[in-house]
Amino acid sequence: MEKIYKSFPGVDALKDVSISINKGEVMALTGENGAGKSTLINILSGLYQKDSGEIYFEGKPVNITSPLDAQKMDISTIHQELNLMPNLSIGENIFIAREKRKLNILLDKKKTNSDASDLMKLVGLEINPTTLVKDLSIAQRQMVEVAKALSVNSKLIIMDEPTSSLTDREVEILMGIIRKLRDQGVSIIYISHKLSEIFDIADRVTVLRDGNTIDTVDIKKFSEEMLIQMMVGRELKDIFAKIESKIGEYIFEVKNITSGKMVKNASFKLKKGEILGFAGLVGSGRSELMRAIYGIDKMDQGEIFLDGKKISIRNPSQAIKYGLGFVPEDRKLQGLILGMAVRENITLSSLEKVSNYCFIKPSSEKAVSVGFIEKLSIKTPSQEQKALNLSGGNQQKVVIAKWLAISPKILILDEPTKGVDVGAKKEIHYLMSKLTQEGVSVIMISSELPEILGMSDRIVVMHKGVIKGEFLRGEATQEKILSLALSEMTDKNI
Repeated sequence: MEKIYKSFPGVDALKDVSISINKGEVMALTGENGAGKSTLINILSGLYQKDSGEIYFEGKPVNITSPLDAQKMDISTIHQELNLMPNLSIGENIFIAREKRKLNILLDKKKTNSDASDLMKLVGLEINPTTLVKDLSIAQRQMVEVAKALSVNSKLIIMDEPTSSLTDREVEILMGIIRKLRDQGVSIIYISHKLSEIFDIADRVTVLRDGNTIDTVDIKKFSEEMLIQMMVGRELKDIFAKIESKIGEYIFEVKNITSGKMVKNASFKLKKGEILGFAGLVGSGRSELMRAIYGIDKMDQGEIFLDGKKISIRNPSQAIKYGLGFVPEDRKLQGLILGMAVRENITLSSLEKVSNYCFIKPSSEKAVSVGFIEKLSIKTPSQEQKALNLSGGNQQKVVIAKWLAISPKILILDEPTKGVDVGAKKEIHYLMSKLTQEGVSVIMISSELPEILGMSDRIVVMHKGVIKGEFLRGEATQEKILSLALSEMTDKNI
């Protein structure tokens, strides 16, 4: 890709960007949120059209006008925001538009499911291929996307944050697949904010910043510190910006919560001004526990206490009235209304504060939204920009701003730094620490053990819907957490 330019209303997303990749190479593409990575690969995959520039594939100039064009050239893309059809089965999703047929007419479901089953085993999932995608976890859907890309026999595979929802075990499986593909001559463009993965798997890395190509370097000649400095244009130290806060008494408690098949008799306490981390493998029930507490999912049994008093939360509106905020794992599906302005998204959960007699006061709404745009350094041309047009990291900041606007007592953060760059990650960590200094209590779910260890005051570990135990900050290690996360014990406390 040579001298690629692309603009959106109010934003020059790409300005003279050039990248190249060799046959049988893993090329990492990195940079801060908003650097232009997703825009570039959306052009290569046919979702966007470039304003100017040239694309060459196998030495020939090509014009990629649609995802179908890219597919015909044997270019596959695993997007950061998964593109699966929830009401279709795993097999149907993998072979969509390439259906297995009998006599080129009738759908061959047996062949579809058989081939899909083989692909699922390849990516480490022992799941019936007739299972509907809507019944899968985010991590399982991610692996279905990987299986879908493998089914095409691609010459070039683009992976945009493919491990953002995966556990360490699933990441190892994916890395093994990537190495095998590379050995077979497949080229891979690998986008990730997890620098450890880039140094583990990439041959070269291209860095983008503010829509420009900064440089392409041999990964073996670089260090993480040098790469971060190239990405952000400055030295960045101490990603886990943990600031010690005065931790008070217990203010929140849940007892014996059971919800569906994913949460079984879970109990824990939360202190004022602390960060309580929840660790466990994907599918351990962490998110489902928080959804039940917040009134999103039905709580079959259990009790919730706030400031020593029993409360009832049957829906998110009641949770908000009690001062609970919830930043969900999937920001686009659950955290934002993408077609609405940044201003509208930020004030969505606090409309009472910016209204008089059910009428929104524009001046109040503007003051709140502008205040949080400045406080969280949200990169947007204006408060009227649609959330859809922001980078992933800035979308995440908008979601966080929405819940800070309710002045929460307790803030639940489900994978708060998923898919954000190192600079934004540090900003979010710093914000979490500042909130606890102000007396806010934070519950953080994270699949990244360094984040759990770096930011938590206490760590609760779950396995198959059961709380296995907890560790104080100074006691916890990756080995101890993993031993509980992988445990088959049935007792609740250690």
